[in-house]
Amino acid sequence: MIELDGSYGSGGGALVRVALALSALTGKEFKVDKIRAGKGDSGGLKAQHLHAIKALKEICGAETNEIELGSKELWFKPGKVKRGIYEVDIGTAGSISLFLQALILPCMFAPGKVTLKVKGGTCGKWQAPVDYLQNVLLPQLRRFVEKIELKVLKRGYYPKGGGEVVLEITPKFGSFEELSEVPKFSLGESGKLEQIKGRVNLSRELEEKKVGERIKETAERELNKYSCLVDIAVEYSETLSVGGEVVLWAVFSEDGERKTILGGDDLIEKGKRSEDIGKEAAEMLIKEIDSGFGVDRNLADQLIMFMALLPGSSMGVREVSKHSKTNVYVVEKFLDVVFEVDEQRVSIK
Repeated sequence: MIELDGSYGSGGGALVRVALALSALTGKEFKVDKIRAGKGDSGGLKAQHLHAIKALKEICGAETNEIELGSKELWFKPGKVKRGIYEVDIGTAGSISLFLQALILPCMFAPGKVTLKVKGGTCGKWQAPVDYLQNVLLPQLRRFVEKIELKVLKRGYYPKGGGEVVLEITPKFGSFEELSEVPKFSLGESGKLEQIKGRVNLSRELEEKKVGERIKETAERELNKYSCLVDIAVEYSETLSVGGEVVLWAVFSEDGERKTILGGDDLIEKGKRSEDIGKEAAEMLIKEIDSGFGVDRNLADQLIMFMALLPGSSMGVREVSKHSKTNVYVVEKFLDVVFEVDEQRVSIK
């Protein structure tokens, strides 16, 4: 039984999600207490955690103690991951991206194709937008699988949500222990900047005031300092709640081949000028581009558990976050690996 301290490091929900993913992957059971202790009175399991656990019960026949919203302790015993089509409705604007963080890793080593149809929020505070997963994270994971593709069917904003995505994963390997030929992560430096892309997605109610176009124009004006193509699309949709976001990503190459992708984003919020939103998202990306490192701060957090499958991998990041260090703590409990972490580098022996 692996025992985890839920208050360790950042004391947030990422610790639980990473533990769930690694437990389902390795078949090792775990127990965690003081869940989300760093969140004070709002600690304990949230909806996206409960739905991730429920989904894993179906996908790998897991057993757990009795849990509910706000539960501070979890015991989780996984079974074998199965192929299939699984449908989950997180409800309201619960984060689709955070939910998927617990499922992608084990599903990449299922005995056949896995399709996840998920309803919930496609963006929100303190979470990666689904467009970030689609354009920044998933390209790095294609080395492990035959195919991994995320389709956004509907947008869902706070508070009502209603977003829908479909994630299809076609595995290449039956076990995470069969990866000797898979290229290691070598993401110390970014490489040559080839292009900057982006997407502003918003609810239809904001079209009359051209909110999307104003965000796009401001972001492009900031990013035109680089001598590369800048292409940002604007997309209005019928949604249950008024909202939106801008997601930007920069694509780099090395020796003519795509190497790294860095991301930046910002939410559309009431009372916040469109021009400020575009500028803040652009400045976030500019900070990552100008650092010269191979991953952005948020991607570093998410890559830790995937890096652990390929000893000898390394990455450079502008700032190693407390989330990254927390994820290292969890990974080292489940896998026989040792990370080396300093302020701007993460590597694995």
